[in-house]
Amino acid sequence: MTEIEILTERIKLRLIDVSDLDSIHNLHSLPETDEYNALGIPKNIEETKSIIEPWIAENQLIEIKNYTFAIDNKSNGKFIGLFGLKLGNEKYKNAEVWYKIHSNYWKKGYATESLKAVINFGFETLKLHRIEAGCAVDNIGSLKVLEKSGMFREGRGRQILPLKSGWSDNFKYSILETDERKNN
Repeated sequence: MTEIEILTERIKLRLIDVSDLDSIHNLHSLPETDEYNALGIPKNIEETKSIIEPWIAENQLIEIKNYTFAIDNKSNGKFIGLFGLKLGNEKYKNAEVWYKIHSNYWKKGYATESLKAVINFGFETLKLHRIEAGCAVDNIGSLKVLEKSGMFREGRGRQILPLKSGWSDNFKYSILETDERKNN
């Protein structure tokens, strides 16, 4: 298995494995983390297992195209959330990021710290040119994370997210390797 860790002052991002099943199931089962997420709340832990098994398998490849990280608190090892980095076509040197943070850790800067760390990993280690993200237009917390991390809002996709509340518009964000990065 590939060993990849991204460390910051407060967090450690590491590739998920089967031992994260309970924590991921708990995260996916929270109504507040599901509000702006198209995945939906799993019916049971077996459904969660079927969702993460391909992620774990992908993480074990020699050449990973779809990274799924657990975000852990460095000081106590507690699970904070998930972070994904999905590589696009190699020719375009791009990737899309996503994250899901346990609501106990909202408004504490963990999502922003994680995003900045993954942006640096993408540009410095993976030699990407562009990193993208999408966000439901009403997800104010996530919009702030993307903007604090130096990403630019590029556009709006109309009714592309099938949320529980109905179809939602989505803001498109990006950052380029040549853009100034916000590291603090």
